[in-house]
Amino acid sequence: MFTAKDYAMPQSVEEAYEILTARKTNYIVAGCAWLRMGSRRINTAVDLSEVGLDFINDTGDSIEMGAMTSYRSVETSSLLQENFSGILSRAVAPIIGIQFRNVVTVGGSVYSRFGFSDFLTPLMVLDTSVHMYKDGVLPLEEFMKMPYTKDILVKVSVKKAPVIASYQMFRNAEADFPIVNLALSKTDGRFKVAVGARPGRAVLAPETAGYLTRALEDFRNQKDPKALDENAAQAGKILGDEVGFGSNMRAAAWYREKIAKVLLKRAIREVEGC
Repeated sequence: MFTAKDYAMPQSVEEAYEILTARKTNYIVAGCAWLRMGSRRINTAVDLSEVGLDFINDTGDSIEMGAMTSYRSVETSSLLQENFSGILSRAVAPIIGIQFRNVVTVGGSVYSRFGFSDFLTPLMVLDTSVHMYKDGVLPLEEFMKMPYTKDILVKVSVKKAPVIASYQMFRNAEADFPIVNLALSKTDGRFKVAVGARPGRAVLAPETAGYLTRALEDFRNQKDPKALDENAAQAGKILGDEVGFGSNMRAAAWYREKIAKVLLKRAIREVEGC
């Protein structure tokens, strides 16, 4: 459990940033769902509840989610259910329980770039940008590779597109972290593949996606069910070579790789079935 000497509830992002950067040991606390699992001494805990970052908005060409938007809001949002094949709502719906999803925030998950995140992996296969107070607007793929800095994630935006997407994950128990998760999207015949809980941060698999884009175009012309499984098997081999899997207390690297190949096959079948 973390401990905090002082507590601040700023009224604007500007004020929050000033407090955050005043001392090295000042931190944003967000929903505290993950922060309380560690042991950290915080000088000033900065609460963004009064800043106005709890929203899901349709801007016309994209959908924006404020940093303080809860997983429960993502799960129940009609905007997110009706767009992106509902992949974002479906990805967070099985996480532990409603009480937990009521406190976990979009900003806390995305800024922290947790390897076990069920939310980040599907965001990776969409046209997603993060809006930082100091660093401005960054593509999520670029943000995922950056080191941690003292900044505030204001919102996440996802551009609308005629996308078909699938999210797959495997966990030992319903309330456990995923052993591995995978997302697949298809937009105008082009695929994107992302793998998370490797157990490292979610990453894109461009070689696997490129193969699927070429191979499944031929499959759709042939309409041969056997060809789909053959293409999925080959894509799995490419994925295993392309994505680095690691071991931890939940699973060995070789096991994660095998599961990822199965998840990829399921995702391909779901997307092509649509």
